[in-house]
Amino acid sequence: MKNYIAIFILATLILFFDFFLNCWKVADRKWFEDFQHDSESFIIGRMVKSRQDGIFSDGGLSGMVSLDSTPWGMYDKPGSEKPFSYQYLAYKERLSFGTYTPYYSQIGGQGILFSLLDRAIPLVPNTKLQIFYGLTSLLSALTLALVVLWFALEFNIFTGAFVFGSMALSQWLVVFGRNLWWCIWVFYLPMVVLLFLLRRYKEPKTLDGVKLGILVFILVFIKCLINGYEYMTTTLIMMMVPLVYYNILHRLGIRRMVKDIALMLLGSFLATFLSLIILCFQIGTVEGSMIKGVDHILYSLSERTYSNPQKFTGLIAGGLKFDILSIVIRYVKGSFLSLTNIPAITGSFLSLYLLQVRYAYILFITFVASVFLYSFRKKCKSLKQGQKQIALVLTTWFSILAPLSWFIIFKQHSYTHTHMNFIVWQMPFTFFGFALCSSAIKKVTNPTPLK
Repeated sequence: MKNYIAIFILATLILFFDFFLNCWKVADRKWFEDFQHDSESFIIGRMVKSRQDGIFSDGGLSGMVSLDSTPWGMYDKPGSEKPFSYQYLAYKERLSFGTYTPYYSQIGGQGILFSLLDRAIPLVPNTKLQIFYGLTSLLSALTLALVVLWFALEFNIFTGAFVFGSMALSQWLVVFGRNLWWCIWVFYLPMVVLLFLLRRYKEPKTLDGVKLGILVFILVFIKCLINGYEYMTTTLIMMMVPLVYYNILHRLGIRRMVKDIALMLLGSFLATFLSLIILCFQIGTVEGSMIKGVDHILYSLSERTYSNPQKFTGLIAGGLKFDILSIVIRYVKGSFLSLTNIPAITGSFLSLYLLQVRYAYILFITFVASVFLYSFRKKCKSLKQGQKQIALVLTTWFSILAPLSWFIIFKQHSYTHTHMNFIVWQMPFTFFGFALCSSAIKKVTNPTPLK
């Protein structure tokens, strides 16, 4: 047990400093410092608004302030400072403002939470901002360290270390890890809770499906409150990964799996529906009618999925016209880890192919490891170990549905947001992929059972 506690603490500390300070230089320095300041500015703007007009003013919605009565919107105004830069200036210098432009696409629970902390902590704004970054980094590190702990407990410490390595080396996790808008720990929270809950059941048949549905309702509702509907399909499928793994491991059958997934989907639907009602109410406090909220939700859904491109212009129209296969290929070719920060080799064959660890490489190696483990499943020294090996292989390939769901269903969003959507590969496919590779290595070097 001491070894498991040690790996959990070590993983938490290393990931914390990775997310908070980019200590291990996994991500480019400027990229790390500037990443998603435009989105995060909605949280900073909310804190400025809360400080002047109250935490629940304008329905508590996140948004941006402007100096005069002209709304900033999301983009630059000709000849003016970038709107998101002004949010940080207004917060740090305690400036007043003329107009607040709320963001209607999520409840903004993270903005309300940080506004409450901002009011409670008696320090200068710049210090408080660093505390908020530290808190977010710590929550992200703790949540992912729990994933590492689960792999170590379920398989062995070698596998846990491999999964931890995939987290520490992921440039996308590093740049997302401390962002106040994204709060990535919320994406993983439902999966983490279910990983440990289902592991406790030595006889999973005794798991109460109704209680499972209620738990899922609570977890999904928390996700909707904190960071809204960002990567929603990815989160929901990722949450089902523990259920699939333990169902295969204990041979509970398709009927039981379908029943439990149906209850999970019902809980997820009710939580999402309740959160949408709250969002409509928030928009109604600003616009004077909840119908405005319904209209906004329907419009936002249509522009991100499969609407008629002729109804839109610019990037939205382009994304709606783009074919799904091309979008998926674009993300498969993306970099999991880039080692090209050495100017002398930039643009060379070495930097383009060998020092870019692409998701295509991870997919290929995971496939090879899967074939290897499945082929040698009968050579395990116990039936349990063989079943665990099969469960890991099948669950890994089920987990790939989580990132693919976002690329395919929200294809316009994926077309437009190539500067950030690679993060969904880590939800949780790469974790299970690295676990598979560790199991294959363990099998080759030591053909004895994993436990």
